[in-house]
Amino acid sequence: MKRFRIGYQTQRRLLGFTFLIPFLLGFLMFFALPLVNTVIYSFNHITVDDVGAMKLEPVGVQNYIDLFTTEVSTRSQQILRVLVDENSNMLVNLPLITLLSLFLALLANRKFKGRALVRMIFFLPIILGLEVVTDMLTVTTGSDWVQAGGGLFSQSLVARLLIRYTSIPNQYLRQLIAFVEDIFSIISRSGVQTLVFLAALQSISPSMYEVARIEGATAYETFWKVTIPSILHILLFVVVYTIVDLFLTSQIAAEAYSFAFEKNKIGIGSALSVVYIFNVLIILGLVLLITRKAVANNAK
Repeated sequence: MKRFRIGYQTQRRLLGFTFLIPFLLGFLMFFALPLVNTVIYSFNHITVDDVGAMKLEPVGVQNYIDLFTTEVSTRSQQILRVLVDENSNMLVNLPLITLLSLFLALLANRKFKGRALVRMIFFLPIILGLEVVTDMLTVTTGSDWVQAGGGLFSQSLVARLLIRYTSIPNQYLRQLIAFVEDIFSIISRSGVQTLVFLAALQSISPSMYEVARIEGATAYETFWKVTIPSILHILLFVVVYTIVDLFLTSQIAAEAYSFAFEKNKIGIGSALSVVYIFNVLIILGLVLLITRKAVANNAK
């Protein structure tokens, strides 16, 4: 009898599908029905009847019209403005987080004495979260402006000297100070990406670096010709994870919760959730299209 053999590509597809099974089961069991209900609620005005049951009154696309014409956020901003600001912040923070996580992974991957201890000290605040760091700063400094978001750099002597004694235009100086203050937030969001890049760097065969060294390549050439091409495929995962993580903690998610559960406007909150989902999918599609083309061009 002839043995039935599965091709290599088929084995890889089956293996990939095996890893997707937990996600598919979790999505079907916990997310599929709420997602469908959210879409249904977005086309209805939700009220409660006399017996306490949910009552749906079809209103068509009126919830979407009201969302962008009459409704405002908890900060008294137009919803369209909130969406534009969040997308702008995401497009700015995405390359910063990606590049910073790659830089941190390169530093953590270098060989030196006490590397394991340094890695533990470095990654511990990232794993614990930025809130723990701010709590420690509040305790050690004895002030509450850290918790209130007053800014570490804007309250420092360096920032005051820059404002008082430099000729930098105020609008650019404020943006510079705001960017420096975001460093803590960016670092706290770079933990998982740094670990992913670190695992990718450690998976590169040392023989590739030996060949580059024998061929006389400099450290700069080795970085661009060996390191970057070897981890470029990981960039897709890092980009997708970063986009999703930024949107999950964005103001849009908080506004959708506020409309549905604080203002008792379930239809408006559902409409914002649907717009939010499509916004994330469009951004993901555009970024993936660009990064996949870069990876494909590098593979040729």
